[in-house]
Amino acid sequence: MTRYFIQRPIAVIMTFVALIGLSVLAWLNRPVSLLPDIDVPEMAIRVDYANASPEAIENNILKPMRESFTTMQGLSDLQSAASNENGLLRLRFNYGQRMDLAFVEVNEKIDRLTDQFPADMSRPRVIRVNYTDIPIAKIQLIPKDASNMVESSRLAENVIKKRIEQIEGISLVDLSGTVEEQIKITPDLKALERAGLEIEAISQAIQAANQELGGVEVKDGQYQYYMRMAGRLNNAEDIAAIPIRISDAKYIPLHQLANIKTAEEKVSGFHFYNQNRGIVMNIHKQPQAVMTELMPEIEESIEQFKMDYPTLEIAITQDQSIFLKAGINNLQGSLLFGGLFAFAVLFLFMGSFRLPVIMGISLPLSLILSFLFFEIFGLSINIISLSGLALGLGMLIDNAIIVLENISRKRMEGLNLLDACVAGVGEVRGALISSVLTTLAVFVPLIFLSGVSGVLFFDQAVSVGIILTVSLGVSFVLLPLLYRLFFEKKKDFKKEDSRFFKSIIRGFEKSHHWSFRNKRLSFFLILLIIPLGLWAFWSLDQKGLPDITRNEAVVKINWNEPIDVVENAERTKTLLQSLDSQFQFSETDAGIPQYLLSLENAELQESLIYLQFENEEIKDKTLTAFEALVEQSYSKASFEKENAKNAFDMLFASDEPYFRVQWQDPGLKNADPQSIKPKLENFPADQYQLGPSLEEESSMIMMIKQAELLRYGIAPDQIISQLQRVLGDYKISELKQFAIITPVVLETDAKAFEDLLKAAKVKNSEGKSYALGNFVEYEWGNKLKKITADASGTYFSVNLSEEALPKDPEVLTAEINQWASSHNLIQKVSGRYFSDQENLKELAFILLISVVLLYFILSAQFESFWQPLIVIFTLPFGIMGAVLMLWIGGSSINIMSAIGMVVMLGIMVNDAILKVDTMNRNLKALEKKDKESVYEAVFSAGKIRLKPILMTSITTLLTLSPVLLSGGLGAELQKPLVLAVMGGLTIGTFTALYFVPLVYYRLAS
Repeated sequence: MTRYFIQRPIAVIMTFVALIGLSVLAWLNRPVSLLPDIDVPEMAIRVDYANASPEAIENNILKPMRESFTTMQGLSDLQSAASNENGLLRLRFNYGQRMDLAFVEVNEKIDRLTDQFPADMSRPRVIRVNYTDIPIAKIQLIPKDASNMVESSRLAENVIKKRIEQIEGISLVDLSGTVEEQIKITPDLKALERAGLEIEAISQAIQAANQELGGVEVKDGQYQYYMRMAGRLNNAEDIAAIPIRISDAKYIPLHQLANIKTAEEKVSGFHFYNQNRGIVMNIHKQPQAVMTELMPEIEESIEQFKMDYPTLEIAITQDQSIFLKAGINNLQGSLLFGGLFAFAVLFLFMGSFRLPVIMGISLPLSLILSFLFFEIFGLSINIISLSGLALGLGMLIDNAIIVLENISRKRMEGLNLLDACVAGVGEVRGALISSVLTTLAVFVPLIFLSGVSGVLFFDQAVSVGIILTVSLGVSFVLLPLLYRLFFEKKKDFKKEDSRFFKSIIRGFEKSHHWSFRNKRLSFFLILLIIPLGLWAFWSLDQKGLPDITRNEAVVKINWNEPIDVVENAERTKTLLQSLDSQFQFSETDAGIPQYLLSLENAELQESLIYLQFENEEIKDKTLTAFEALVEQSYSKASFEKENAKNAFDMLFASDEPYFRVQWQDPGLKNADPQSIKPKLENFPADQYQLGPSLEEESSMIMMIKQAELLRYGIAPDQIISQLQRVLGDYKISELKQFAIITPVVLETDAKAFEDLLKAAKVKNSEGKSYALGNFVEYEWGNKLKKITADASGTYFSVNLSEEALPKDPEVLTAEINQWASSHNLIQKVSGRYFSDQENLKELAFILLISVVLLYFILSAQFESFWQPLIVIFTLPFGIMGAVLMLWIGGSSINIMSAIGMVVMLGIMVNDAILKVDTMNRNLKALEKKDKESVYEAVFSAGKIRLKPILMTSITTLLTLSPVLLSGGLGAELQKPLVLAVMGGLTIGTFTALYFVPLVYYRLAS
């Protein structure tokens, strides 16, 4: 087959040119995004119900929804949390569930429940959780005139938002911080008393003056007209002029009984940028969009907005495309340095510039051809698939080096050019195919990991498989053809190695003879790497992601006091101003944000602050001072700080506590802290953290005096409606002008609560007025802030961190079971510890499957049951070498270092397979099978395979080394991977050169 392709150069070249053209088209059409388009089996339902208590939201809304959703197919978990004015219900399904169908079913169930929900509540919002929903950037809109928020909000919603969404590739612009306009009616209680009127008289007058006629038709002969009511209210002046009847002959305008003004609506949250109130836009892209092309278009639009709307200050923050750019830059750097170092290594070892040029053609060509298969398999260009290409790039170099070196060696043995090309490829074809299959045997089973890890590994495994398969095609078809074309006019082929390699091979011969003369010492020195690696492993930290420079932080402050959102915002602004601008900029969400895609169950008394610093040192110093300032100024406030989450943190981080105990109390009647917390006095662990269901807040409990109502002949509905008018913002009506709807709201003076109850009046059936305070009584007390529930009902919980666990989790679980039994509680233990244990068991099983596949593939290659074990036994040495290098480099065991170990094992296996394959060929060529013949076969194979093993290892090490010397986010993410590959490959090279021959000799002789 190789001879057939070599003899038809024009057909082969034209075929590759056509494939390159198709690959370029595939590259241009492939979506470029930060992460793969993962169909996450998770859904959230947000409930917003103004002025509602957690009990009302739980009983009236969340409980009916939970009961309806429990019958859904594929549902694995259901959790809800109800707090003041909002609730959140999260549904988790099994992976593989059709989430588009589940989304439709959830909405249908909510529609069926609509009649059971309170009439004044907006429809619950169903949000599909998707990791691609992470905003690619945020746009800050700050009015230069702070009093201009209403007009700025209309400009943001009606103009800027729509113009950005018109950019191709933008799916949604999610806003927070906007405010609407409303007309506020503040009654003058004394004027009403002098006029002998009640507050409801104002409501009735406005509603009567703002009536619509409805669909009335008038016929005039053959013509037909629709009638509309003239004189509808249009603005605050119209309302102020409404006449109110005092007596049979006396009317006064409304403005004499109330203060009427146009103002901002009452909001539940504010957004601030550098302590200036503003509006924020979260920019979300479509899954198929090219992120690197979107950001320049967004930046261009922002520059145009700055010129068009000078009343706004506009800035872009939290640009997530930096991660994708870092991945692309790393791939470009790997390709560039891989080519340069491969050129240098080939030149030193081979003494010819033609071979490096051939390498320089094949590397980018293989990479370009890979994108054609990206199109076929439907992969996007993202961080995960790019990392797969970068990982496969090192193995691609190895295949090319092995083929070129073997062809050159055949020519040195005296074969002509064509026969050398054919024989050189044919001799290593089986070994290279086996090495690719063994690499895939390590990667591919990882896609069967459950959860998001398996989905992510799919992209990586497929991209690695693509580039390795492409590299085989290039190595078997194009490389021998290019070799022939480059060398056919060169008559005087150099039939000896370069001086550089001659010196290396002399040193190898000496060391090889020494290792066989001192077999026990050699085995001891090699086996010593195992205990050293184990010691290093237990010394290393284990983390999800590597430590990277974090100049951003997120601070969450909960005041734990019943303050309104305005006071919350003022406190937050005051604290930030006291930091003397030690940060570059800040973003603050005080209260409940308005984001459509928000999955946070925020509170009015809570502020979330994003801070950008110049460097980590200033960040740590400032956050420490910030925390001390909060503790000093507000003793009840809780302060939480963490690094700002980037896309990778959001993907891999889990909000699940390390160890959680949740319980239900069948005998509990009143969910108050006094009846729940005493049971925790003999809890088996001391340093626990109360779950959200046990957090307290001060609240007022109001009771209606039923006996007084009966005595004075007043209906309970009158009391409730009057309380709504007096104590809350009571919506009277709304003004409609084209697309603008302006609510008309009744608002009382900001008086003391008791004064309002005394001033407000209610009338009985005889028309006599009495003070509202005569019919109600109230008391202050602590109530639970949130109500948490799952499919079985409401529950309470406590959490324990890894550091706070007093003993082994399994022992603690047994003690918790006894504690629950003694209190007649129904308990359940869960948390990240148990899920991690399941993941480790699953990973161990999958790795076992990988080793079994590896054994089967090598058994078929070597036609032996014991020779594959030689290759497999080299793998622990590589892992220990990787761990030692991680320890030396001051890194940790994390996702990136684990990926590096997998890559390193693929490269190690290649070297060992080639070595064993060559030893088998040499031994087969010899007539005798005694010890001397085995040693001769082993020694000859060592010299034959020394050059490709050293070239592939040195090229890979030099290609990766620039990452260790560079800085920036991309380099910091890649350093653990590079350290793992370099450490494992260094040890792996020595095992291929010395350990494999020693074991082969021992077993074959």
